[in-house]
Amino acid sequence: MKFDSVYYEQDSLKYPLGIHLWEMFQDLPWIPIENHNSIKEMQEKPNSEFGRMKRFLIVGTRKTHKYVENHKVSDYLVPYTSSGCTAMCLYCYLVCNYNKCAYLRLFVNREDMLDRLIKRSFKSERPLCFEIGSNSDLILENTITGNLLYTISRFAEEGRGKLTFPSKFHMVDPLLTLDHRGKVIFRMSVNPQEVISRIELGTSPLKKRIEAVNRMCEAGYPCGLLIAPVILVENWRELYTGLLEELRQGLTEKMKGQMFLEIILMTYSYVHRAINGEAFPNAPDLYDPERMTGRGRGRYCYRQESREECEAFLRGEIGRILGDVPILYIS
Repeated sequence: MKFDSVYYEQDSLKYPLGIHLWEMFQDLPWIPIENHNSIKEMQEKPNSEFGRMKRFLIVGTRKTHKYVENHKVSDYLVPYTSSGCTAMCLYCYLVCNYNKCAYLRLFVNREDMLDRLIKRSFKSERPLCFEIGSNSDLILENTITGNLLYTISRFAEEGRGKLTFPSKFHMVDPLLTLDHRGKVIFRMSVNPQEVISRIELGTSPLKKRIEAVNRMCEAGYPCGLLIAPVILVENWRELYTGLLEELRQGLTEKMKGQMFLEIILMTYSYVHRAINGEAFPNAPDLYDPERMTGRGRGRYCYRQESREECEAFLRGEIGRILGDVPILYIS
């Protein structure tokens, strides 16, 4: 992974991971900043610079540790070791929060965060599941930091309950030999290859994602798939039927026998349209005024009738092609 420069909070060099990153990227310019959340130089760049801004790496410490209740795959969403990404998915929900500043931020105080998480895992009467990958793609991050090796190994030995995270990347080989003790649920996000190529820019191809989740399953990790986000482009029915057929053919019998599905329809926004229109003028416009309606604060979601049509179609095709696979939710 190549970067043009590193912006860093000076306190981050007090941590072992901060020193490691300094040594790893010592040939790049290191630019001191006061706060990773507010870099004036970045905020003032035009939207057209969005893609190039992904080539900056931000290094700091995470100060916010608020756990948010979640009632899907996990019990809590946990702020963890990174936010943002180097990929450029045209619908990325982090853009709603960070606008064009959705570049990769690495937080080097991983010991503090995992200490807190392990302590929290013992405070409940029942084992909990913690989502640690809601703000970034930890498979991608791990290629720089090795944080998943640290996290999985230590939580397996010291933690209670489970961790989970999703990914759009295939670089799982370092995780395959870890002693995870079944405490980590891996979820691979999938979409038709045409959607990946045109909309999920900079992510792994579908075939490699399927191969990766097969390997994780074979290594004993509980695994699921996110069909996410479902985007109702003109030929969406054909595309998602094709996706399901490719999953049927490509997934191992072991994976098909134990997996679960999550399905999430796309949410879009005025901010996405503004950035994408200037940064990616040749990319498809994902705003569909006939199918979408306002969702507050400049966001759009599919109208109820479109959602119901999509859900009925996907449930039917999943049953026909993949059989009786559990669908945890469609949202």
